[in-house]
Amino acid sequence: MATALVLAFLVVSVTTGVARSAHSAAVVMPAGMTAGVAVFDRRTGAFTERVGADRPFRSASVVKLLIALDVLWDRGPSYELPPQDRARLEVMLTASDDDAASHYWAQRGESALVTRMVSRLGLRSTSGPPPEFPGYWGYSAITAADTVRVYRYLLDSAPGPVREFVMGNLRRSVPYGTDGFFQHFGIPAAFERPWAVKQGWSGFTSPGSTPDDRRRAAVTGIDLVRPALHTTGTVGDGDRSIVAVLTLQPVGTSADAAYAAVDGLVRSLPVPGATPRRPPA
Repeated sequence: MATALVLAFLVVSVTTGVARSAHSAAVVMPAGMTAGVAVFDRRTGAFTERVGADRPFRSASVVKLLIALDVLWDRGPSYELPPQDRARLEVMLTASDDDAASHYWAQRGESALVTRMVSRLGLRSTSGPPPEFPGYWGYSAITAADTVRVYRYLLDSAPGPVREFVMGNLRRSVPYGTDGFFQHFGIPAAFERPWAVKQGWSGFTSPGSTPDDRRRAAVTGIDLVRPALHTTGTVGDGDRSIVAVLTLQPVGTSADAAYAAVDGLVRSLPVPGATPRRPPA
């Protein structure tokens, strides 16, 4: 590895204070980044990577997976959706639409929605937002390990129509969210299709919140100050691998710098079934 690259990246080690697997020696972590990483091989039923997988992060838009599942939960046996609900959920999953998420968050009891899904899916470290911010669905707490559990439910246990609707929309992820934020970083940048992704970002632009608000809430146990950039989903034929990478960037990091940091981390991961994409020149 070139000297400049060595200086730009730190190899993850036990001195970071996060749990690591026996496979972690090759994983590179940009200096100043905090990350929770989990890669699960569905063919072998084993993790190929776990680094800080049980560390809680604010969810940003990754919680939209739970919102969609809660809306669909009691629609059986056909799981048909009225046209307006179908349209809302589709744009929420493909383009990470915040208005759709806020609609269902208010309609379905705010944090009670997360509590229901924690019980239904057997999640271990997921919770609603801090009490001071009941309407801020993106301040819910998640972990990389619990994110893998959500995808394992979708792929292995969810009713067929639910799996097809949610995963089908994640496969159709568009390059930009409805807020204009580029969302094909991480998994889509590192690997060729097939993949399906639900991304998350927070703190680069945060309408409706202020740095002081986030600092006051930080005492609740999740960091609401540093910019968050998350890439989650599946990679490979038959959704071979589940990948969850949750990150916090140093305060002041630009979106472009955060993209590059997350892309580099994801490219270093052992992901069975993945076909690497060549980085742009």
